Parts: sequence; structure tokens; C-alpha cells
Amino acid sequence: MSSTENTGTAAKAINCDPLSTASPPVFDRWLRVRRSRPRGSTNAGFILLEVLVAFVITALALGVLFSAGLTGLHAAHVASHYEQAVARARSHLAMAVRDTPLIAGDWTGEDGGGFTWHLRVTPIAKTAVRPAFAVTQRGATVFPLTLYAVSVVIAWRDGDRVRQVRVDTEQIGQGLR
Repeated sequence: MSSTENTGTAAKAINCDPLSTASPPVFDRWLRVRRSRPRGSTNAGFILLEVLVAFVITALALGVLFSAGLTGLHAAHVASHYEQAVARARSHLAMAVRDTPLIAGDWTGEDGGGFTWHLRVTPIAKTAVRPAFAVTQRGATVFPLTLYAVSVVIAWRDGDRVRQVRVDTEQIGQGLR
């Protein structure tokens, strides 16, 4: 082989000239594969169908995740209202049994923040207690006692539903003589 043949072959294999019309081997292979497929090939459309199916599946998955997130937020909101209602009910119950003497009856009112309250005090049983060492000049002293059922209901609206919390207790109060 002559040196001119070697240089020509080497120059042809490494062709780095951007203005050259000869194409690189990778591009030639791609063109051969591309031209070997018929023009109306179903493979090209199948790739588009796969992409569309992938988008639909992704959209459905995102919709489910979004719905689950909203359900969680709504549950947290409802739980917050229940927590507020229990605190308000305990507060009304404490005021009813500690601040004033128990009197049988029903009371209602607005508590603010969309909450309403209903307090019911009902006598359950009456009895008289005679202390062992409480003797006066007129004889033994008798104390009338009444057992009361005290119930507090806190209600609020949650959309189209009415939710409520009820707290019950029993309290001994001094009965009427």
C-alpha cells in the first residue's frame, strides 16, 4: 500500500469537515432504519397511543391523590370543630354545676363561631340526709338533697349537615325543703 492510500482512508474515516457532504456512519444507519419502514407504519402511531394512555393514567392518579388530599383536609377541619365543641361543652358544664345552685330547666344560646349550646338540668332522685353529729336544740337536722342529670349539647353546621357533641354528668344539689 502506498502512503497516499493510507492517508485517504484515514481522512475518510475521521471526516471532521463540517462542510463535507458525506454523512457520519451513525446518521447513515438511522436513515437506513428510517427508510426501511413503510410510510403508514403502525409503530409510529402506537408510540403516540402509548403517550396518550400514559397521560390519562397520570391524570387519573393525580386526580385520586388530589381527592385524597382534600378528604384529609376536610377531616382535619371537622376534627378541629369537634375539639372546639368538646371544650365549649365542658366549659358550659363547669359553669352550670359550680357557679350557681342547680335549678331544673332548659337553657339555649349562641356560643359564637357558628356554635349553639343547649343546657338541660333535670332532677333524677330526691332524698334527705341526716348527719350523725348534727343535733340542734330542736332535734336532728335533715338536709334535703337532689340528684340532677346535667346535659350540655353543642351543635354547629358543617355544610348541609348539623353536627353535635353531648356531654352528660350527674351532680348532687341541695333540694328544696
